[in-house]
Amino acid sequence: MAEEEKSEKQKAVEEAKEGKQVEERLLEWKPKTELGRKVLKGEITDIREILEQGLNILEPEIVDFLVPNLKSELILIGGRTGKGGGIQRIPIRVTAKMHHSGRRYSMTAFAVVGNEDGIVGIGMGKAREARLAIEKAIRNAKKNLILVDRGCGSWECRCGGTHSIPHKTVGKSGSVRVVLMPAPKGVGLVAPVEAKKILRLAGIKDVWMKTFGDTRTRFNFITAIYRALKKLHAYKRKSE
Repeated sequence: MAEEEKSEKQKAVEEAKEGKQVEERLLEWKPKTELGRKVLKGEITDIREILEQGLNILEPEIVDFLVPNLKSELILIGGRTGKGGGIQRIPIRVTAKMHHSGRRYSMTAFAVVGNEDGIVGIGMGKAREARLAIEKAIRNAKKNLILVDRGCGSWECRCGGTHSIPHKTVGKSGSVRVVLMPAPKGVGLVAPVEAKKILRLAGIKDVWMKTFGDTRTRFNFITAIYRALKKLHAYKRKSE
């Protein structure tokens, strides 16, 4: 219990620090795009308006301005030797490149952002320091936001709520193929731990998942889920 309380306090402190950094960036923000200028002037007040029109978000400050309650999670894409052998998963992947002066290390991070209410995005960041790689990943994820249509497509439930997805959807990336299917209320997220992060941030509470291929490649796995969720809204737009 004591360890859980400590971890919760650490998360709260980190979120507070991130909030202060975002506020500082917004105070210094000078938009470089037409979309950013419209947001700053107050002509656009809802992020959904931007996503519905399919406009490209080139400045993460636009998202910070319109969606202040956005949350983020890191996907465990790295690994190091664990106790007693095996691999312990970590959020930073370290790669080395040989140079005439010696090894040069680079850090890679993979982040998911979302407001737990139908908006989610993914992004990757690379840098020579872990902190900078994480910041880049979160900023890139904010540029790749999508709308996720939620509903109750399960024949076992039919409550008409938004706890699951409206219909079956499939996403693919590399060798990984993911199938998401509607589930009745109370089932929960029947998916691996890392997959639950993106589903939870998208606002989905109940879903069945089938996976095919090498899901140990976390980047392809999460990207396949992201593409499956993206198809939900694309299908709705076509039907309209």
